[in-house]
Amino acid sequence: MLLTRHAEERLIKRLAKRRRLERVYSELWAFLDRSRRIDVNERVVIFTDGRKSLVCARLDCERLPLEEIKKRVENLRGTYRCVFLDKRLVKETSPPKFLLEIPDGEYCFYINREKRSLYIGSEEPLLVITLRPAKRSEREKVKGS
Repeated sequence: MLLTRHAEERLIKRLAKRRRLERVYSELWAFLDRSRRIDVNERVVIFTDGRKSLVCARLDCERLPLEEIKKRVENLRGTYRCVFLDKRLVKETSPPKFLLEIPDGEYCFYINREKRSLYIGSEEPLLVITLRPAKRSEREKVKGS
């Protein structure tokens, strides 16, 4: 999962209480573990625990073997926000260095050079748009399950 600047600020304010990247993502993953997924349409996904809802947009990705991903990022310079969903690993580092920690396999790959973010995982990437109070219909769906 990647975060918009707005979503990151909301997560810091409502869940994490601190600005450290590891803390923000650990609180995000704890929220996801206790939440229920609602697929609104082909682009929007909501995760809700009955009190708060995390609104996400699906991102287009490519499914590539790790070697191909390494070839694509070998010339990138500077630090990127790198997310590896399978091990719930998040670091602010250079992509070639980050890929050394990832086991061989085929992964969904997404990179945004403008925002300097990289996503690798077995599931498609999601962009967190906002964290907001749950709507009545979302609260009822959580009670009903």
